[in-house]
Amino acid sequence: MSGIRAYGAYIPATRLPLSLIQGRPPKEGGPEKAVAYDDEDAITMGVAAAIDCLSGIDRREIDGVMFASTSYELKEKQAAAVIAKALDLRRDVLTTDFSGSLRSGTSAIEAAANAVGAGSAKNVLVVASDCRMGAPRGVLESKLGDAAAAILLSSDDVIATIDGSYAISDEFQDMWRSDGETFTHAWEDRFIVTEGYTPNMIEAVNGLFNKTGRRAGDYSKAALVAPDARSMGGVVKKVGLEGRQVQDPLFGRLGHCGAAFAPLLIVAALEDARAGDRLLAASAGDGAHALSFEVTDAIAKLPPRRGVKGHLDRRRPLPSYDTYLKSRNLDPKEWATGADLGLSATIRFRERDADIGFVGAKCTSCGQIHIPKTRVCCRCHAKDGWEPARLSDKHGKVLSYTFDYFFPTAQPPTIMIMTDVEGCRVQVQLANAKPDEVKLDMPVEYVFRKIHSAGGKANYFWKASPLPAGA
Repeated sequence: MSGIRAYGAYIPATRLPLSLIQGRPPKEGGPEKAVAYDDEDAITMGVAAAIDCLSGIDRREIDGVMFASTSYELKEKQAAAVIAKALDLRRDVLTTDFSGSLRSGTSAIEAAANAVGAGSAKNVLVVASDCRMGAPRGVLESKLGDAAAAILLSSDDVIATIDGSYAISDEFQDMWRSDGETFTHAWEDRFIVTEGYTPNMIEAVNGLFNKTGRRAGDYSKAALVAPDARSMGGVVKKVGLEGRQVQDPLFGRLGHCGAAFAPLLIVAALEDARAGDRLLAASAGDGAHALSFEVTDAIAKLPPRRGVKGHLDRRRPLPSYDTYLKSRNLDPKEWATGADLGLSATIRFRERDADIGFVGAKCTSCGQIHIPKTRVCCRCHAKDGWEPARLSDKHGKVLSYTFDYFFPTAQPPTIMIMTDVEGCRVQVQLANAKPDEVKLDMPVEYVFRKIHSAGGKANYFWKASPLPAGA
């Protein structure tokens, strides 16, 4: 039987207090949303969630990666392939992208479960991530948040089985973004809720109840996507759920995170679930999609993840609305961004293992690790004797640091550090830190981020981030 084997999540540490949008100073504990910083996007967040999900799992076991998003930048370049390379997965892994709908996250989960159930794969990783933008000071700006979730579907060591699903399709224009546009648009709120969201969600949830023979009272938690608390309340009441059953949708803390919203709420529900619990999840967009899960005894054996709770606790509020605009490249500039071809595709191909996978080379004679790989070992001088050494899941420490006030960033300076990881020295940028927080010997982890954008595409590498206490 197919089901969930492991889960992970990622929520950017950067927060935008909503009061800043209206020009008012933020209040402690006031409403805010999570925003991807200037070096983050749907890909980098998805990689972070996937790393969290795969903690303690042999990556050679992964047979497929399905990536769900509505905000991946490139149209003829597969995102799942980038994620697979960043995770250092097998070359014969099957990669697939799901897009075009806010319920593509739950669609990918069901597709992965069906693949596992049919026997065509044993372990399929679903990554859902979105980084959408509303126009500055527009209706949607305060509502949309950024996040990612990862769920591993498997036939082994299942912590929650999928025991039912029901979906409906409805041609309904509520939110959209045309090709080449930066901002998401939405029709009038009342029309969206009364004619689209509410009837579709009710039909999908009731359809699931009828299909499985269950009722609202059979579920411990219901992870329901909604545009706001009032709209959710109407659905909850109509399908017979009670408030205590509803998984916290994190309104005022996260924001609507698109295709990742339902998977992220599933992860949040699993963090507190116990054996025997039943979970209901439902997403909306051009119809609605409902899934039913039953938690197994194996959940008690799953090692803790950073998950939703761990990331919500890591907050770095932006000091001003202008800083937010700069981080999204929305501030007016004297000179337009250049239209060159960017990083050479030949170089990108040749160095993809080191740049995207963060895979170094370990000398087979003395064990010294190099990144990038050289022909001659710097320690024992042996020549052309190497084996791969993945560094992305290792921890390092700061050996030296400097502050660069010239490299473009929303909040100067850019912090450059030299790190030691597994005896190998790697120079990287430091993310999620202020200058006064940097210390020698500070432990760091490595995170997949954007270095810059050129030629109409993002260029990625790894940065360091302070290691959370207890990690």
